[in-house]
Amino acid sequence: MIERTSYTPGSLPQPPLPVNRKSSSRRRRNQALIFIIAFLVAATAWKLFERSGSELPFSPEINVPPVTELHPIVAAKQQELIAQTSEAGITILITDGFRSTEEQNGLYEQGRSTDGPVVTQVRGGHSYHNYGLAIDFALRTKDGEVVWDMKYDGNGNSKADWLEVVAIAKKLGFSWGGDWEGFKDYPHLQMDFGYSIRELLRGKRPPME
Repeated sequence: MIERTSYTPGSLPQPPLPVNRKSSSRRRRNQALIFIIAFLVAATAWKLFERSGSELPFSPEINVPPVTELHPIVAAKQQELIAQTSEAGITILITDGFRSTEEQNGLYEQGRSTDGPVVTQVRGGHSYHNYGLAIDFALRTKDGEVVWDMKYDGNGNSKADWLEVVAIAKKLGFSWGGDWEGFKDYPHLQMDFGYSIRELLRGKRPPME
């Protein structure tokens, strides 16, 4: 005689549910990918923030005298640039040097709230011009015309005068806006002395000599 054991449904141990290992692995990879993307976006945003200081108000954290003219070293290098380009048969015109915060804001509005093309991406306090650390230049032709023609060869040596000026400027210690990523500022030359806009906004200034 066979002994029967009575049981109620669900009283016996149930086998574990099958694990979808592929789905779990895919989920982990997706989570890791999301983390990496978020990290890269945050790092890029921080670099842009450090470079431009565009989110910082124009209010130095320490009391410093207002900048009203070119930094003396920049002014001296500007004169050297004019002299050396002249020796190369190129005449340049410095079209801009120190620029006040108000002037910067006026330029920023050009192409936005006022007529004209967009010429700058930064508001007052966020340009090296506002600290006397940058200049802009143009070329003057033999006829006296002021041009921004980057292919113009006025000295007839089969080289673009514009790029000759840039090469001389770099040897003097300037950096060129034409090398920037994104928005290019081809007439722009600056000497930042290693100071970021963020630091300048906080009141830090390069030595005067």
